[in-house]
Amino acid sequence: MTAESIALAEQAAALGVPSVEGVPIGALDETLTAEDLRSRAGVELLRQAAMRAGLLAQDDPAPTRGVITEAAANAIDALLERELVRPVADDLTCRRFHAANATRYAVGERARLRHVLFALTPGVNVDALRSRAEACLLDLRARTHGEVDRFAPAAARLSNCPSAQDGGQLGWLTAAECAPEFGSEVFGHPEVGVLPRLVRSRFGFHVVEVLERDAGAVPPYEAVKDAVRQTLDRQAFATALRQYVQLLAGQARLEGVDLAAADTPLVQ
Repeated sequence: MTAESIALAEQAAALGVPSVEGVPIGALDETLTAEDLRSRAGVELLRQAAMRAGLLAQDDPAPTRGVITEAAANAIDALLERELVRPVADDLTCRRFHAANATRYAVGERARLRHVLFALTPGVNVDALRSRAEACLLDLRARTHGEVDRFAPAAARLSNCPSAQDGGQLGWLTAAECAPEFGSEVFGHPEVGVLPRLVRSRFGFHVVEVLERDAGAVPPYEAVKDAVRQTLDRQAFATALRQYVQLLAGQARLEGVDLAAADTPLVQ
């Protein structure tokens, strides 16, 4: 470690700032979720591994608020290309996956939605915001069949979206019309009704109700086989990446972050 890195490590330890091998991954004036901390820790573990592998200069600057240098990003890419072992799906595996998940590739699939948005704004207490969103979700999911609609009043009272004026109505949407992280939650499951967990997007926390679904047309395997293979390739990469970062974490000193709690890819 450089003299600057040692000084940062000592400061991080003294102030209780989350760190990886003494390198701070957060700042005192930041409000980070556990997911944010895990993602930053994963990146820092990979950055340090790239240094040990000789792919990155030892004096590469520590990340600033989670932002790494271009050299570090390139080195991590090279490290992953060299270290990750992931299977290549054969045609039989792809066909089986398609048979079990054919509706994922439906053309024209759409859903009629409404939501309550708890927006992430500068300076907001993320934990308190999530707690408010969870309370709203629990309340709306506890609604009994035939009960007077409480979703629209909740949206009007709590939502930080212009749709609040219309009871949270978003109308009919396709996955392409949604933010990717929002669309993956809405269209990755078959539920109709209030979704069982909060949807986290770049805009904040959403309580989402699917009012109706239109499955669209499901194309045959031959028409979507490239997309199926890409899906399986992404899944294999995510699994290999998670395992590799967990291996690095088991050999490192981490403070203030728990990678064992992660159930999603640690590095986005």
